Order: sequence, then structure tokens, then C-alpha cells
Amino acid sequence: MGMSSYLPGDAGGHGTHTSSTATGGPVESASFMGLAQGLARGGAPSAWLAVYKVCWATGGCAEADLLAAFDDAIFDGVDVLSVSLGSPPPLATYVEDAVAIGSFYAVAKGISVICSAGNSGPYPQTITNTAPWVLTVAASTIDRAFPTIITLGNNQTIVGQALYTGKSVDTFHPIVYGEDIAAEDSDEDRARSCDSGSLNATSARGKVILCFGSRSQRSNIIARRTVLDVKGVGLIFAQFPTKDVTLSLDIPCIQVDFAIGTYLLTYMESSRNPVVNSISPTVLKPDIAAPGVNILASWSPAASPAIIDNEVRPLDFKIESGTSMSCPHISGVVALLKAAHPKWSPAAIKSALITTASIEDEYGQKTVAEGAPYKQADPFDYGGGHVDPDRAMYPGLVFDMGTSDYIRFLCALGYNNSAISLMTRTRTRCKKSANFLVNLNLPSITIPELKQNLTVSRTVTNVGPITSIYVARVLAPAGTQVTVEPSVLSFDSTRKEIKFKVTFCSLLRIQGRYSFGNLFWEDGFHVVRIPLIVRTVIDDFYAVT
Repeated sequence: MGMSSYLPGDAGGHGTHTSSTATGGPVESASFMGLAQGLARGGAPSAWLAVYKVCWATGGCAEADLLAAFDDAIFDGVDVLSVSLGSPPPLATYVEDAVAIGSFYAVAKGISVICSAGNSGPYPQTITNTAPWVLTVAASTIDRAFPTIITLGNNQTIVGQALYTGKSVDTFHPIVYGEDIAAEDSDEDRARSCDSGSLNATSARGKVILCFGSRSQRSNIIARRTVLDVKGVGLIFAQFPTKDVTLSLDIPCIQVDFAIGTYLLTYMESSRNPVVNSISPTVLKPDIAAPGVNILASWSPAASPAIIDNEVRPLDFKIESGTSMSCPHISGVVALLKAAHPKWSPAAIKSALITTASIEDEYGQKTVAEGAPYKQADPFDYGGGHVDPDRAMYPGLVFDMGTSDYIRFLCALGYNNSAISLMTRTRTRCKKSANFLVNLNLPSITIPELKQNLTVSRTVTNVGPITSIYVARVLAPAGTQVTVEPSVLSFDSTRKEIKFKVTFCSLLRIQGRYSFGNLFWEDGFHVVRIPLIVRTVIDDFYAVT
């Protein structure tokens, strides 16, 4: 996460932050103004770094620049491409999307492409960069928090989180509820969430404002700007539980959950003298999760400096959150994997990461997904799971693919020959292939419509000990029966690839429900885990009877 210098021309800081996360050299005593202090370094600090500028602080990212950057990177012979950008829904088709097109060329040349999954999660149907040839990364939290104590007038204390290092934090100020000080031309609902222009400036001046995030206004950044506009001195923002803490340099902005916010509101009132991926539903996205919340990394002094207590301070490090931050974590890991296994294809590397990932936290508990609702996480939240770099180095088995598989995938999606030929720069004549979408050799199995029995196939390649015997173990998705044939895979010097079939039988006639399970291949040392995602639907025959 450290770098000895920032990227020239980085007026926003985003490029310096992400590239240092992937390849930055060690920096002692790195911190953001004293917060999160310690040794910082990137995932692959010995890697060579090349940066291709496609985004501008004044005008977004042009598709022509993006495609040119992919071409330049391929020509330059890079091994890994880290792409912390993407377009929000509605998603373009694969033959029209610049990232999908550019990454297709790169993967065809053996270059691994890692992309951000987008920052609209964990709400469903919000993922971006869904092509099966790229490695799509979700953001997970880390064991870093910024607890901030709020002391009430009755000497009781409550704890929230804040990224604020300014002065004048030990002085009592009056506290008011946003709803109670709505501007004349606004309404209580907008004032409750401190929406833009919703607060009365006279009533808010010099006070700490309590605001509650709403469905229409859940941004504490907007609320902070609103409080600043009316000369408020602080913001307490109640929202759904999250570890993502927003930076605030001008006034304290303390984030609390709804329960604490409600408790605070009660105190105030009693003492008024408180994805489904719809473009290709058989492709599980995201692929993997990696740290992406409250990430400390290098920052560009050319970016906007911090102004604290009227003092201008250029920043060398900054704490940022998002899938832009998790993407380069995986890029660094992929660089190390490619160094250790230079003959592995991008698909093999992707498989190694997914099948060895963890679905438990550091305490051995099932991971949870923040947001609405707060729930146990599933593959739509983390893909294969949270990355485990050490295990990924020795996956045992991998699910491999090449350019011809991706072209057949595009054909199976129904794109015409000319569109595919333009995208792949290869003359393509599609052939009909029954069930190819569910049979694409991914390290996961996603069945969006299970009506009657369905059999899918996969092929695994042994990259572990030459002589190996793997035994299947299944945790079937709820409401389904799953059988594997063969249930034992025996590899030797002459048999390095084996095809197996998985048959799903629906035991329920419930429409539209997704359930999740896992298929394990185990040899006593390696555990290869393949996520199973099944959505059962009512078959017409059963519906009639």
C-alpha cells in the first residue's frame, strides 16, 4: 500500500491509491494523519508498474481512451491488468461494452484482467463488469475501526465511527433533530435525512444535527454538506450498520446505526430543557471478495489537499473505500500467482482464487453482508468467498478455459456472427450448442431456471501432485437433490484432465427462489470448493396439474 512517489498527472488521487495497493513498496509508519499507523506495502511490491491514463477529473472516462489503453498494455506485454472502473446499470451488452471488449483481447493474449464489481451493493442487480473472462472483485471489510465517543449532557456516552482528526472536539454543543428544523420550503421527510437545502439556517447555526438516512437520501456526504451550508458544527448520521466510514475534514461527521440513532433521539426528546446478473444469469458474479473498506494507501499531493483548522495539508496517504480498493488487492495476488505459475492461463488463475476462497470470517463464523437487509452473506455477495492467497497458490485442481470457450459463450447468448467477429477480431460462425451456457467451464455452477432434472458438466485439470485421488462431497442447495458422476477422480501421469457431471433434481415447486450449496473435491490435502446456485421455477406441466 505504500509508494515512494505519486503518479504524475493524478489530479484525483484514485490512481495513486489503487496502484500502490497493488504494487507499492514498503513504507514505515504510514498513516492518514495519525490514523491506521503502521507498515504499509502493496500486494506485489517487486512487480513493475505501468499506468495507462483513461479517466480525467473534468470529464469521466472515454471509451476510445479505454480501448486504446487495453491495446497499449497488450502491446507493452503486461501480465496483469487492474481495472478499478466500470459503468453502472443498465449494463451494455458484451459486444458493446468497452471493458468487456478490451479485456477479451487481453485475456486472449494470456493477460489476467481484474475489475471492480461496483459500489452499489450489497443490493441485488447492481454489479458491473460481468464478463466471464474477467475476475470481478467485491469489497470486504477489514479489522479496522475508528470508534468515536459521543458524550451527552447527562454524562452518558455512546459510540459511533468517524474519520476526523481536527480540533475542538471536547466542547459541548446543542444538538437538534433535522426533522425539527426543516426549512420553510422543505418538508420533514427531507429534513430528517438532511437532504440538500432542507434545514433552516437560523435554527441549525452552531448546533450538532442528528439525521437519519432514508431510502431516497442515504448519503452522509450530502447530509454533511447540508449541515455545513447552514453553519452547523457537527453531524451525527444514523444509517444501516456498516464499517465504511466517510472522511470528514471540516466538521465532525459521526456515523451510528439506527438503534443508536433512535436511542439518541429518545434522549433528546426526554431532555428538551434524540444481482442477479441479468445479462448472463448462468455466470456467477462477483467472482471473489477482497479488502475494500477503510483501506490506507498512497495519495497524490496533486489532488485536493486537506484543510484542517484553516491549515492546508497535502496528503501522502489517505483512507478510501470501495471496490476500486478491493480490485488492486486481487491484482497484487494475481501478480504473485503468475510469477509462481507462469504457464497458468487467466482462467486457471481465476479458478485457483475462487475454489480456495473462504466463506468464514477470522473467528470461524459465517460472513455477513451489510446493508438492507443485514443478512448472512451468499455467493451473490462474495462470489467464491474471501480471497486466501496462500491456499490459491496450491489449488490442486483448476477449471481452465480459452478464447474458443468465450466465443462459444457469446454465440450461446445469441449475439450474431458479425457482432462477435467485430468484438473478437476473429471470423466467427456460430453453431447451435444445447445447454452450453450452463456447461461453460466456470469454477461455479449457476442454474437460473431448474424445472426438471438438469445435468451439467465440468472439466478439471490437475495442477497438484501427479498422482492424486479426489472424492466428491456435496452440500446440496435447499430443495434440491444433487448427484455427481463420477464421484471419485483419479489422476496420474497420463490422465491430467477429467470431466465430471452434476445432476440437479428439484424437490420443491416454488417459483423464483434461489438457494445455495457447495460441491467439494477433496484429496486429503486440497479442498476444492465449487459454489452451487440454483433457482427453482414451476414447470408448466406441474403448474397445470
